[in-house]
Amino acid sequence: MRFELLKILLVDDNHHMRVLLTEILRAIGVKQIYEANDGAEALALMRSHAIDIVMTDLSMQPMDGIDFVRLLRNSPDSPNQMCPVIMITGHSTQRRVTEARDAGVNEFLAKPLTARGVLDRIGMVIDHPRPFVRTDDYFGPDRRRRADPSYTGPWRRRTDENRQDD
Repeated sequence: MRFELLKILLVDDNHHMRVLLTEILRAIGVKQIYEANDGAEALALMRSHAIDIVMTDLSMQPMDGIDFVRLLRNSPDSPNQMCPVIMITGHSTQRRVTEARDAGVNEFLAKPLTARGVLDRIGMVIDHPRPFVRTDDYFGPDRRRRADPSYTGPWRRRTDENRQDD
């Protein structure tokens, strides 16, 4: 992987966390690292730089990571709706993870951070990208992480059996 070619945006209102992430990224060879204090600043920065990957904290003020991802994915003036997003969180409750996933996050990285964890998540969004899907109420990476080999039907969701074919 050519890490030196990546442009990564770190979005976190905690300066110390951004410094830690910057050190980890530099250690693996990333040279172009951009920083933003919150989601609004990140969107503005993305309008002037072609960012390859966003790493954002979940809990920030005034705009948290979930609101940032919703705007990135769904706003008509989004600078890059399909940019991979790695959500960093110390609040990995199932409810918050589901909320972030449903906003369009690609991968999660739990605190405390490790170089291996950062490397693994970057590898996932580069080497194993999930296709993007658009529905009436969602745009983002396919939320289904695995295929069930024993499933033989035409639809993959429980509610699909209620669908009417046109």
